[in-house]
Amino acid sequence: MSVFDQLGAGRDAVRLWFTPSRVQGEGETPDYRFSLANERTFLAWIRTALALIGGGFAVDQFLTDHLTHWARVTLALALLAGGVACTLRAVNHWVRCERAMRRGADLPVSRFPAVLALLVAVIAVAMVAVVLVGWAG
Repeated sequence: MSVFDQLGAGRDAVRLWFTPSRVQGEGETPDYRFSLANERTFLAWIRTALALIGGGFAVDQFLTDHLTHWARVTLALALLAGGVACTLRAVNHWVRCERAMRRGADLPVSRFPAVLALLVAVIAVAMVAVVLVGWAG
């Protein structure tokens, strides 16, 4: 697959985010319980994104006396980036799952949960170090 084909596929996937009627036009309507479960999963990812974004702002605003500027900004940006990634992943995963259910295909798999868990674990270890050591810049 060429780079142009990949860009076109990505563009088409993003278009589906904003035109759910196109998704509804594919395949057969699944059992509504599965669609509602897919929506609940989407909302759980959005809650996770909001928590990461809130955590990023909290680190930046409230750890001014405990971290050097660069450490505070690095942790805050990592949390904010995680929140942005969760938001984008939530809608993309919702569309992919809805399409798979309508087509009778296997649900899509993703490494994103493992990557997110690793990111959160690294940030948590850094925050534990802040609490235990309590250095200031």
